Amino acid sequence: MGFSLHVTTIRAGTVTPMWYRHHLEAVLCIAGQGEVETEDGTVYPIRPGTMYALDRHDRHTLRAESEMTMVCVFNPPLVGKEVHDAEGAYPLTAEEIAST
Repeated sequence: MGFSLHVTTIRAGTVTPMWYRHHLEAVLCIAGQGEVETEDGTVYPIRPGTMYALDRHDRHTLRAESEMTMVCVFNPPLVGKEVHDAEGAYPLTAEEIAST
């Protein structure tokens, strides 16, 4: 279908720098609270019902004040074998390269 859907738990008190260099991402918070900081330094609060989209392959940092449950959509889809590289990004898998 061109995307993957994931329910992700972010543990309370964690600070997670992320960068989906090859993926677009949309996230909906369904429980908990925290904030996301974009690479330009803008901080956005996250509460249940907050949705944000990283449509420019944005580097960002997620901070969890309490445990958060997030529904995340990725395009191209994640396949389950991804490992963050030294830059915090997921490299494209062979399947993703073949489909582009």
